[in-house]
Amino acid sequence: MGREETSLRMEKTTGIEKITFKRQSQAKEIWRRFKKSKGAVFGLGMLTIILAVILLADVIAPYSLATRQNMSLKLAPPSWGHIFGCDGYGRDIFARVLHGGRTSLSIAVIATMTSCLLGSILGAVAGYFGKVIDSVICRALDIFMSVPDILFTMAVVVALGANFINLLVALTLAYFTNYVRLVRSQVLNLSELEYVEAARAGGASSARIIATHIIPNAMGVIIVNTTLNVAKIILYESTLSFLGLGMPPPAPEWGLMLAEARAFLRTSPHLLLFPAAAIVMSACSVNLIGDGLRDALDPHLKS
Repeated sequence: MGREETSLRMEKTTGIEKITFKRQSQAKEIWRRFKKSKGAVFGLGMLTIILAVILLADVIAPYSLATRQNMSLKLAPPSWGHIFGCDGYGRDIFARVLHGGRTSLSIAVIATMTSCLLGSILGAVAGYFGKVIDSVICRALDIFMSVPDILFTMAVVVALGANFINLLVALTLAYFTNYVRLVRSQVLNLSELEYVEAARAGGASSARIIATHIIPNAMGVIIVNTTLNVAKIILYESTLSFLGLGMPPPAPEWGLMLAEARAFLRTSPHLLLFPAAAIVMSACSVNLIGDGLRDALDPHLKS
């Protein structure tokens, strides 16, 4: 069945009836396969709720509640007035979780996109041109990959200073290597196909071939890898904050809240419980979505 509509004509005693079959769009087909995974649908629903609550953080709990100190409420347990309780400085934990989620998820999403963009460009160039360019990029990649990710990000943040932009730079440089190898392997396979050869014979430029013929056909693998990397970067960003290399206080951040809760772990465990739950729920929901997308975009799973 092609893209155009296919018709069958059936002759009956009363006349001729025309039956038309219309092919389902690719997006609808992917969504149909995605919905078959209950875990993926659950993760999508959970992430939607998390994002909605974070986006409405200013309406639900003003930012001033997350930074304003009130020592009379120090270590206050959960109550109707403060449903998650208060921390060691009397700040509302619920407000800090909401606004800290905005910071943590923003860094994770933006760092994922920038690392994906940088890595995809380098991987496409290395795989398409090959030879000297491929060797140079791969050798430089080996240098980056020889240093553990967490150690590399810590070194970059310490060298540049802890702030929003420097965290993005550190996480981008730590994670772009995954995309280089992934996209390079895809491009090596796709660049030998007939339609790429036809475009090259037709006089299309290398940049046009990469942008319009190769990258779009590798998007399935890139999307799945990007989704799974968001969860990893959420954990890495929280780790950096826990080690004191995140946003400077009093800015709320999930990892920083965990670090501040260590001193009160036995007497006030609620200080640790809620930010830890936020990190786990966010990372798990993104992982579930990534697993569902991997199955939905797999060309071998058509049922």
